[in-house]
Amino acid sequence: MPLFRRDGRTRSRATLLVTLLLLTVALAGVLTWQAYDAARSHRATAERVLTDYASFASWRLHEAGKMEMGGMMDRALSPLILIDTRSAHALPGPELLVPTGSKVGTKCAHAPGDPTRYYFRANLQTGVVDITGPPPPPGVLASLADTIAAWKMWESWDGLNIVPFFREVEGDSRLLMYGVKSDGAGKRVAAYGFEACLSGFGAPRFKAIMKNWHLLPPALTKKLPNESLLSVVVSDSFGRIVYKSKPQYTSRYEGKIVPSSRVFLSNRVTLRPDAAEKLVIGGLPRSRLPLLLGLLTLTTVLVGAALVQLRREHELARLRSDFVSSVSHELRTPLAQIRMFAETLRLGRVRSEEERRRSLDIIDQEARRLTHLVENVLHFSRSERQQTHISREISALAPEVARVLELFAPIATARGVTVREDLEEGIVAPVDREALRQMLINLLDNAVKYGPQGGIVTV
Repeated sequence: MPLFRRDGRTRSRATLLVTLLLLTVALAGVLTWQAYDAARSHRATAERVLTDYASFASWRLHEAGKMEMGGMMDRALSPLILIDTRSAHALPGPELLVPTGSKVGTKCAHAPGDPTRYYFRANLQTGVVDITGPPPPPGVLASLADTIAAWKMWESWDGLNIVPFFREVEGDSRLLMYGVKSDGAGKRVAAYGFEACLSGFGAPRFKAIMKNWHLLPPALTKKLPNESLLSVVVSDSFGRIVYKSKPQYTSRYEGKIVPSSRVFLSNRVTLRPDAAEKLVIGGLPRSRLPLLLGLLTLTTVLVGAALVQLRREHELARLRSDFVSSVSHELRTPLAQIRMFAETLRLGRVRSEEERRRSLDIIDQEARRLTHLVENVLHFSRSERQQTHISREISALAPEVARVLELFAPIATARGVTVREDLEEGIVAPVDREALRQMLINLLDNAVKYGPQGGIVTV
């Protein structure tokens, strides 16, 4: 009964340990997921920051473009400030806008210099349009007159008013820019301006912006050139490219200004893929999924190994319990025999000398049997503690085997088994005598115990 209770407690402890190990794996899985989710959230936040930086750079480029092109327009039309509009007949011609040394009428594709196609003056009193430079085709001239007439519908202005206008003519994007002069009474008198190739007029401005402006916060970029951190593409409202920086980068971190009724130049800013190391403190977090999966796998393997080891320990405990139970049963029988025949001799109940010798022989046999059982128990104990030492010596095998058979003969006789010797003299081998003796005894004991009654064992 105590043994059963101990086995029950052992089983309960094993169940508890298995439960704890499985909970450890589950907890490791939850912690792995939490760590992965936190790393993913951190990376998503960093990517949003990079996208916001790209949007900021796009907005910055748009504002810088307006300032640069607005300043260029102001300088191009600054001569209009000197025009006296008190007499419409004394209005100067459009040639006063032509810069000194400028070559009017060049094509943008072939002239990196002045992109102006022609200059004009429109008399808003008579409707006459004067051109300096190669006159545009009739369709372009009519479009010019219609454009200026459309602006006449607006409220009256005093002084100089600069109006930029983008249009598509003959498959090309053009910038029409003019200033309206009014007299002292606020009546508009004339419009002076020019038409230019948009790409030729705008590209130098954006190139200067890329060189001189900081599109990203200088505290983060350490004042590195814009081209080393981002690429830009500026397009007009018709989708034609006005300016394109070199080199062009490809990444998911983009910012855009899209065209609308108030935005004539759109842009797209793309951050360099490795710019995250400079724009995000600590850089863009790398994925820790392989590491986390590796740790989870390692934890699972270790827990699995612990479960296997626990199962082996449980099996060993069961075998130990069975062994103790078997040994207890084996010890009880010879002890009972020894006690019974010793009591018979002590009380003088033997009736003859032959019965006395037989009782002594049985006591001797059972004592030898006990010795054998105790030696087995001790050997098992030493093996379990790994304290068994093998010491080999050159020995003759026949005498050693004969001594073991002599020792085991009473046990075999008690069980009705005959042990027969068939030994060859002169055979020597390096053996541990004690280990050889124990091995032979175990083999003989198994042969006698599990062999047929009255059988013969030959050694």
